[in-house]
Amino acid sequence: MGDNDDDGSARLPMPRGPLSCAVVSVLRGGPAGSMGRPPDPEHADPLGGDLQLALQVCYEVHYRGFVGVDPDWEWDPNLLGVRAAMERRFLDRLHAALPGGTDADATLAEVAADGVDDGSVAAHLRDTGTWQQMREYFAHRSIYHLKEADPLVWAVPRLRGAPKCAFVAVEFDEFGAGRPGHMHSRLFEDLLRAADLDHRYLGYLDDVPPETLATVNLVTLFGLRRSLRGALVGHFATAETTTPPSARALVQALQRMDAPPACTRFYAEHVEADAVHEQVLRHDVVGALLDDEPALASDVVFGVQATQLLESRLAEHLLHCWRGGTSSLLPVHET
Repeated sequence: MGDNDDDGSARLPMPRGPLSCAVVSVLRGGPAGSMGRPPDPEHADPLGGDLQLALQVCYEVHYRGFVGVDPDWEWDPNLLGVRAAMERRFLDRLHAALPGGTDADATLAEVAADGVDDGSVAAHLRDTGTWQQMREYFAHRSIYHLKEADPLVWAVPRLRGAPKCAFVAVEFDEFGAGRPGHMHSRLFEDLLRAADLDHRYLGYLDDVPPETLATVNLVTLFGLRRSLRGALVGHFATAETTTPPSARALVQALQRMDAPPACTRFYAEHVEADAVHEQVLRHDVVGALLDDEPALASDVVFGVQATQLLESRLAEHLLHCWRGGTSSLLPVHET
């Protein structure tokens, strides 16, 4: 965990293999345009730590960047080419693992019916989880929640009419409805402080496994590609549909653990807000979007299924570690 710059940007992470080493080294070593022959991701595991970290680093230059890294790397053609090659491998792997389909309404209805089962992370933390496991869970989720809703903003100029209006209404709440202290990213920063954890942006980037990185990279991948705007909408609808029951279970877990109020507040906020957001997204965003652009139905379904797949992989990792009595974080820094 390195220091952050005054603008909130993080330091470059430690590489996890040849692909991420090449990307990190070139960003650290010189100005945009200085990349030589781009690394080839052909043989990298699309869901492994090397490719997922390299992809995360490429994406971060579109957000806050990294300390000491030339911001013009954001549009460097060679870096964009490496990113596109990694994205193709990532997308191909997801498509190969998913059933697909075109019935977005039925797919989301199935997600809504799932609730929180006994094998979920939220149920484990509610019923038998420890405060240490909860703090690890916070560290995993910090990679997304400290930029919560930022990747979704890219959908706004790519939608039109009623779906755009409804989408922006939900995003307005995510950003605190005009109140900086109520932004969800700020609430999570407060949570980390209260839990005596590193509250800095990407503070746990070196600590989380590829299963965590993949859940965050998916949203940015969807957001940066106009062709995948339907998948981004599907992801958002899935997140808002699954959050209320899991957040409710986490509130119960935190109350059982007598956790600091700032920790409970973050999840209590999501129980209330996301229950409304679910209906808006399913009907006013997804429904209206597919009325306007029915050809996007398969992309919406892909976004739903890909989100569920990667969240399931992360859940399996967490529960496997905790049930075995080990940390779910990498042995670099533990909470």
